[in-house]
Amino acid sequence: MQLKDFDFYLPEELIAQVPIEPRDRSRLMLIDRAKGELFHYQFTQLDTLLKAGDVLVLNKTKVIPARLFGKKEATGAQIEVLLLNRLETDLWEVILRPGKRLKVGQKVVFGEGLLVGELVSINDNGNRLLRFQYEGLFEAVLDELGKMPLPPYIHIELEDKERYQTVYAKENGSAAAPTAGLHFTKELLEKIRKKGVEVLEITLHVGLGTFRPVKTEDIREHEMHSEYFRLDYHSAERINLAKKEGRKVIAVGTTVVRTLESAAKVCLNQEGELAPSDGWTDIFIYPGYEFKIIDGLITNFHFPRSTLIMLVSAFANRDIIMKAYETAVKEQYRFFSFGDCMLIL
Repeated sequence: MQLKDFDFYLPEELIAQVPIEPRDRSRLMLIDRAKGELFHYQFTQLDTLLKAGDVLVLNKTKVIPARLFGKKEATGAQIEVLLLNRLETDLWEVILRPGKRLKVGQKVVFGEGLLVGELVSINDNGNRLLRFQYEGLFEAVLDELGKMPLPPYIHIELEDKERYQTVYAKENGSAAAPTAGLHFTKELLEKIRKKGVEVLEITLHVGLGTFRPVKTEDIREHEMHSEYFRLDYHSAERINLAKKEGRKVIAVGTTVVRTLESAAKVCLNQEGELAPSDGWTDIFIYPGYEFKIIDGLITNFHFPRSTLIMLVSAFANRDIIMKAYETAVKEQYRFFSFGDCMLIL
C-alpha cells in the first residue's frame, strides 16, 4: 500500500493543545466494523458500550520526566537531552540537541552538578549513549531536574504534569504517554469493573519513535522503532481464558495492540494460547495483517500518514477509518494526545 492512502485533511485548530477537564468528558466515536456505522458518545458512557465478560487491557507504563537541560562541562554550551531507553542502571539511549555539540568522552552537567552525563558512544541511527553519575536515586534526581516530554505538536506548557499520565500508571519507563488511557478516571474504571468487565494490565514503554513520520512511499519499506514490552503470567492466562470462552479482548491503545500481537507472534502455542513474555518489539501492523488476540480497540485520532493510522486501518478496514476521520473533522473532534477517541468493535 502507498503512503498517500493514509492521508487526510486536518485543520490545525483541531489539534488539542490542552487536556479536557475532567478526563472522561472527551468525545467518543463508536465504530461498528461489521456494518461500517459510526455513532457518537461521550467517554463517560464507555461502561454502557462494554459487556459483562469483556476484557479491557491497559498499559500501565508511566512517563518519566525525560527532558533534561544541561551545559557542556568544558564550555557551558546549552544541551538538551531526551531520555529514550534505559539499557543499564545508569546507561541510557538518548537524543541530544544539538547532537554535534558533545563528543565521545565529553560530559554534560545538569542542575549545578546534581547529575552528570558522559557521552559513551553514537548509534548508527544518530541516537547517543550517555552514562550518568549522581548521588542517591536516579528517579529522585530526575523528578527534581526533568520536565515532561510533551509531543512536538503541543505548544502549551502543562500546568499539571500528571495530566500527561494515566490514572493507572505504575512502571517508569516511557518517553511519551499511552494516550488512549488518558480518558479514564478511577471512578469510570470502577463502574466498568462493577459491570463485570475484567480489567488487565500489560507494559509497553513508549518511545519517541512513535512520532517518527513514515517517509517511504511504499509503507512496507518503513522501519519501525523498537519498544520494550512485558506480558505477565496473570494477564496471559486471563486473556487465554477469555479467548476460549468467546469473550472480547479490547485493547486500550495501540501500545496494548503491539504488546499482545507481539506476544502472540513469539509465544502463541498450537492451541492458540499466549505465554508470558517480555522483550523488544518492532512489529509494524498495516492493512493485510491478521489479528490474533484483540477483538476491540480504544484509540485516539492519529496523524495523517502515520504508522498508528495504518494499524487502526488494519483492524477496522481502511475505508471505514477514512470515513471516520472525515466525519471527525466535520464534527470538530479534537485530535492527537489530548484529543478525543474512538472505540472500534
